[in-house]
Amino acid sequence: MDERDENDIESEGLLCDEKELERNGSSFSFSSEKGMMMREPLLVRSRTNNTSQIAIVGANVCPIESLDYEIVDNDLFKQDWRSRNKVQIFQYLVLKWTLALLIGLSTGLVGFFNNLGVENIAGFKLLLTSNLMLRERYYLAFAAYAGCNMVLAIAAAALCAYIAPAAAGSGIPEVKAYLNGVDAHSILAPSTLFVKIFGSIFGVAAGFVVGKEGPMVHTGSCIANLLGQGGSKKYHLTWKWLRYFKNDRDRRDLITCGAAAGVAAAFRAPVGGVLFALEEAASWWRSALLWRTFFTTAVVAVVLRSLIEFCRSGKCGLFGQGGLIMFDVNSAVPTYSSPDLLAVILLGIIGGVFGSLYNYLVDKVLRTYSIINERGPPCKILLVVIISFLTSCCSYGLPWLAKCTPCPDGLKEECPTIGSSGNYKNFQCPPGQYNDLASLLLNTNDDVIRNLFSSGNEEEFHLSTLLICFVTIYCLGIITYGIAIPSGLFIPVILAGASYGRLVGTLLGCVSELDVGLFALLGAASFLGGTMRMTVSLCVILLELTNDLLMLPLVMLVLLISKTVADSFNKGVYDQIVKMKGLPYMEAHAEPYMRHLVARDVVSGPLISFSGVEKVGNILHTLKMTKHNGFPVIDEPPFSETPELCGLVLRSHLLVLLKGKKFTKQKLLSGSVILNRFHAFDFAKPGSGKGLKLEDLDIKEEEMDLYVDLHPITNTSPYTVVETMSLAKAAVLFRELGLRHLCVVPKTPGRPPVVGILTRHDFMPEHILELYPHIKLHK
Repeated sequence: MDERDENDIESEGLLCDEKELERNGSSFSFSSEKGMMMREPLLVRSRTNNTSQIAIVGANVCPIESLDYEIVDNDLFKQDWRSRNKVQIFQYLVLKWTLALLIGLSTGLVGFFNNLGVENIAGFKLLLTSNLMLRERYYLAFAAYAGCNMVLAIAAAALCAYIAPAAAGSGIPEVKAYLNGVDAHSILAPSTLFVKIFGSIFGVAAGFVVGKEGPMVHTGSCIANLLGQGGSKKYHLTWKWLRYFKNDRDRRDLITCGAAAGVAAAFRAPVGGVLFALEEAASWWRSALLWRTFFTTAVVAVVLRSLIEFCRSGKCGLFGQGGLIMFDVNSAVPTYSSPDLLAVILLGIIGGVFGSLYNYLVDKVLRTYSIINERGPPCKILLVVIISFLTSCCSYGLPWLAKCTPCPDGLKEECPTIGSSGNYKNFQCPPGQYNDLASLLLNTNDDVIRNLFSSGNEEEFHLSTLLICFVTIYCLGIITYGIAIPSGLFIPVILAGASYGRLVGTLLGCVSELDVGLFALLGAASFLGGTMRMTVSLCVILLELTNDLLMLPLVMLVLLISKTVADSFNKGVYDQIVKMKGLPYMEAHAEPYMRHLVARDVVSGPLISFSGVEKVGNILHTLKMTKHNGFPVIDEPPFSETPELCGLVLRSHLLVLLKGKKFTKQKLLSGSVILNRFHAFDFAKPGSGKGLKLEDLDIKEEEMDLYVDLHPITNTSPYTVVETMSLAKAAVLFRELGLRHLCVVPKTPGRPPVVGILTRHDFMPEHILELYPHIKLHK
């Protein structure tokens, strides 16, 4: 989407001339963490970025607007709420819980079938390769393995490149930005959901070092958005009772539930899902949402438990013990002493350093890939093919460097393993021996994690094997994220962390009493903390994932240390991706330089406003000539003694009002006629951006001189701040209330009743630094 749609771009309700637009056409941002360091977002330099009003979604540049989380307080909506009886209010509450139930059921089913597809497709591929190797047809085995990977990779890339580019990547940064109030094209569209599900299955089964867990968060959010659309006029599904959810505020709650359900379905961690939504995804929270989110994740847990019990009977093909089965490491009793705590602290420091380096390299790779991906779908697919072949070469070729190891005595399980799962892969070894590196590289991700977390045998994997595994997964994880397939970061990070954790545990075996499997778990926790920068939610997810509550103190300690160390270098990986995509994310805290500015410093004029009763031609001309989504409405004599701010009217509401053509020849109040003609449902926000556009209006020439009363659709209680309020304080207010527009009013009387309007883009650093380039970025 290279062209900018004037109806889709959020602006500050101000008229900018060509010089102003050129002056604001900057495409740089900055990081305040390193003095005056400037950085460009992930946008092509030849494109114009007017105060961050375009951003990367998938590999396409699209316009950005904000969401209307604020309750619209106008006469029509007041009338609608007053007219609701107890039955309708009860119906609204029941529907909220019903939708939460449906989100949980749908996400649980999608999560299960996602795992089912990955385990069966990858299992078939690995069985074919193993059978060919048993017959010593090694070249044919590689051809079959790499060929299967290539076909699956091309299928995933084609879906992303041609159907839904927004489905590429993890999706967590986009969901995080949406819940912050950023609305970008196709982030939660049905096509994105379709590609996210099948692209994730193909991509993970293709052997890429990516996870299906990250995309499940995006999948759950897409499911919630689809269920919360409030019906569809296109498919004649607009029932009266669905109208309650045609607003951004209720959709935000549902999508928060969907994000939590995605984590619960990915890791079978219902409490971890709730905490993930609270700590990382949502920018706005309340107690009622906590209950509904917890209910949704509980439904997911019940669905998965039921389906897994069904699969234990062997009716799920090669699913077996893979996929959603927890990585149970509670066979090792964690008794620890002072030397063990020192070892854990060392792991935390290593995780912080490696995590911050990982984020830095991912940033560089994404910026490089953006240049390739912008050349079109064929280049995206070619990049995926190259990475797929490189991954196949590493997975199949590196195990040849490892020596065959005799099987341990007294094993209850088969050794060497003949099949798709197990710790002791035969590869090219003679009977009675196994290839430990093949168990870590030529395997499904879930089985590799299970192998690394296994306890009781410290000599199962050689030190050289663990080192090669760590370096390979670390490097492949960096170069794989950013290609045109749905790809999560959780699993590559867990794999790399568990590898160096087990390596450190083996080296410190003479000092520490902790089992190497527990060291692998702590290594995974340290690397997760160093990259994701989450603490509480990661701690609970890992404990639910491994079913080992006794590890709680050590996991808490290693997460705190790794996050603290990594924070001294850069931001978390999701925060970096949000920034490099150009998504105008509002942080929970204001930047220090904002304390030196006040609200009036970042608004400019002249201001465009409407009278309470305005001429149709003036409204239509303003909508054509500007891209603004909010306009102040000012009452003037004879409707008021002096000019006063009546409220704020939205572009979308003006379009509906003009479409209805309830005009008058005289400049007089006609609110009662409009209240009888329209219903609040007529002004509800449609789903998937299918709202009324300026081109849909058919205003005749003789109607241009008629008048229309704007009072019934004007939000009479907009949030306002005085012009001398600190910009830092205004930014915190804007974010915590989830606003789209914030009116700035004068401090002294005798002036126009409104100075300007602040929107999300006015708080963005590139806009402020373009206005005041002399500002020094001090902590």
